[in-house]
Amino acid sequence: MAGGNIAARDGRHGGSDSGTARAGAAREGSAVIQGHVRGALWLVAGLGVLVSPTPGARGAAGTIRFETPSAAAVGFTLENAMTPDKPMIGSVLGGLALLDYDQDGFLDIYFTNGAAIPSLAKSDSRYWNRLYHNNRDGTFSDVTERAGVAGTGYDMGVAAGDYDNDGYPDLFVTGVNHNTLYRNNRDGTFADVTREAGVTGVSPAGKKPWSVGAAWLDYDKDGKLDLFVSNYLDWSFETARTCGPAGQRVSCSPALYRGLPNTLFRNNGDGTFTDVSVDTGISRHIGKGMGLAVADFDADGWIDVFVANDKERNFLFHNLGGRRFDEKGLAAGIAYTDDGVPASNMGVDFRDLNDDGRPDLVSTALPEETFSLRLNTGRGFFEDATYQSGLGLATAVFAGWSVGAYDFDNDGDKDLFTSNSHVIDNVDLHSAQRYRQRNAVFENIGAARFVDATKTSGTAMQVARAHRGAAFGDLDNDGRVDVVVSAIGEPAVLLLNASEPRHHWLLLKLIGRGASNRDAIGARITLTSASGRVQYNHVTTSVGYASSSDRRVHFGLGADASVREIQIVWPSGKVQTLGDVKANQVLEVAEP
Repeated sequence: MAGGNIAARDGRHGGSDSGTARAGAAREGSAVIQGHVRGALWLVAGLGVLVSPTPGARGAAGTIRFETPSAAAVGFTLENAMTPDKPMIGSVLGGLALLDYDQDGFLDIYFTNGAAIPSLAKSDSRYWNRLYHNNRDGTFSDVTERAGVAGTGYDMGVAAGDYDNDGYPDLFVTGVNHNTLYRNNRDGTFADVTREAGVTGVSPAGKKPWSVGAAWLDYDKDGKLDLFVSNYLDWSFETARTCGPAGQRVSCSPALYRGLPNTLFRNNGDGTFTDVSVDTGISRHIGKGMGLAVADFDADGWIDVFVANDKERNFLFHNLGGRRFDEKGLAAGIAYTDDGVPASNMGVDFRDLNDDGRPDLVSTALPEETFSLRLNTGRGFFEDATYQSGLGLATAVFAGWSVGAYDFDNDGDKDLFTSNSHVIDNVDLHSAQRYRQRNAVFENIGAARFVDATKTSGTAMQVARAHRGAAFGDLDNDGRVDVVVSAIGEPAVLLLNASEPRHHWLLLKLIGRGASNRDAIGARITLTSASGRVQYNHVTTSVGYASSSDRRVHFGLGADASVREIQIVWPSGKVQTLGDVKANQVLEVAEP
């Protein structure tokens, strides 16, 4: 077909057709809460918060459902090896990835895990990181040992991306005092190439990092994926503080420790990376980095980076032509809460939520701080829409970790899912807050207005656990986005999307060639459905907290059974246009 190579695979619901293509040129402690909010906190605890739809709002709450079929269980339990002194590392682990490691068309699952304390060694198989192969029949098989990805230390997060452009995703795992790069051998196994690749993160002076998040991105647009790593605290067992009375210790506040600069590694294209943190201006800024996400927030063609900092101001690194970054979080209005204080920011997604073509920012935090929604004005700054959107009151009682903005009911509006649990495992002894919490789903009823739809989203969503990381993707290729969530001390949760399949959908798998990275990370997509409705999205795997999601781009189409036009702006700058594409398929598109 004209306009590049296109292939389609049948979805569970609806037919399959590749359509006609044509080439064309075209995100510990609590923040201050305003008085009216504080008085309302206990009124919303455990309740669904109702928001009156604005003119033009679509849909009604209660259309999203999740199930956890027993056959889909994976048996993974997140082990933090917590000790009576409550070291901070035992509170903030739990990232995972959804990736198709063997390229069979189905998403597999990789979980990071903790280690023994204080040795920080995976002294027992219960501490292994785990890789589960999707058997394509609703079940998963543990292939960790054969794949060689069990890990060696106390791990935190993971980023999946094809850094060597060979068509198979590789894994970068963050941790305490170490990071690990696994190169995919394309035969079901991985090789640890950390040292030869030069991405240990250890400074020339021997300083070891505590890294939490990571993101693959092509910041200089040379067709090769580079690596951004968010670093957390200058912490060690030698300098660790203890907080709370003996017998009732709590995990200490990050305010007791200095932060660290983040790290940017440039891909040299020969299997090695160069630390360009100093040259690009990244290392000038000291934070306490947790979740991070990437998007071209100002549509200048260069991908930017948002870092969610814990009790420090957030960073927005503006990419200046692939040469250096200007940190402009304060000027952009995303550094602090609307009250001018830093929040306990943990997870983030950087995605257009109101269909204006500009990526917005949604991030999680601790109880009373509320989760945050910042809408991109297109004029270099963001407006705080947290309360206007309905998220403010609805999230004031939650402690959130991962967050993802996806259209779970395929009605054309991106909804929000958050994995929730307090950071302090004995917070119940000290306050009215709860350690174990249920996850939450907030349904978008149009124009980035949200209602808490958790109570009607299925029994699987009502279970309280010590949830941590979450990753998003269509595990069974039925066009409905599923969620996998890790939990400390309990089995991971596989939430298969069981929303009514009455709406149409499209999944786009982009293949970069030539001047674009093969994963097409950074590609921007504009979709116009048959009714004329326009939606926007972009390719990324960096979503939520220390986790990595499906790189395929999902669109819900509502009642539209076809797409009038898809415009793709590739990382290289090439513009490709596809026309007359049928819904309900996984569509593979190669860069022309």
